[in-house]
Amino acid sequence: MIASTRGEPDGFTEFVRARGGSLHRTAMLLTHDHAAAEDLVQTALAKAWQSWHRADQPEAYVRRILVNEFASGWRRKWRGEVPTDELPERPLDDGDRLDTRAGLIDALARLPRQQRAVVVLRYFHDYTEEQTARTLGISVGTVKSHTSRALSALRISPHLAATSEGGRR
Repeated sequence: MIASTRGEPDGFTEFVRARGGSLHRTAMLLTHDHAAAEDLVQTALAKAWQSWHRADQPEAYVRRILVNEFASGWRRKWRGEVPTDELPERPLDDGDRLDTRAGLIDALARLPRQQRAVVVLRYFHDYTEEQTARTLGISVGTVKSHTSRALSALRISPHLAATSEGGRR
């Protein structure tokens, strides 16, 4: 790909406009923090910009950068923000859906980073075990192990217990 006259790689702006929201949702599931999700997406897009010409499949390429940045833990270690038990209010018509979403987000936030990354890729983005392993740079066996441990933790999570007791067990 050749850079445009504005100095940006061809198709980059269009990609960000079309897929930015999806990337941010993925980052929110991974980080459980709006500001950290924005930072993560910004970092991933900045890295993708530099090597955009290598992106045969732009979405997969940027998503891999995003997940790798999250999983590597390279981000600053300072955690000045303190997590709360309640998420900010979000307007939704269905209160049960809000409870389920909040419970799921809380439960995901308590998983170790690598397990959370595997769950997000496998179940929110429908990646296969092989695609997940390739994206994270780990073996398929490690993906299976992380998936098993994460699902076991989610099954007993008190954040999801109220949801499942509502007749969905």
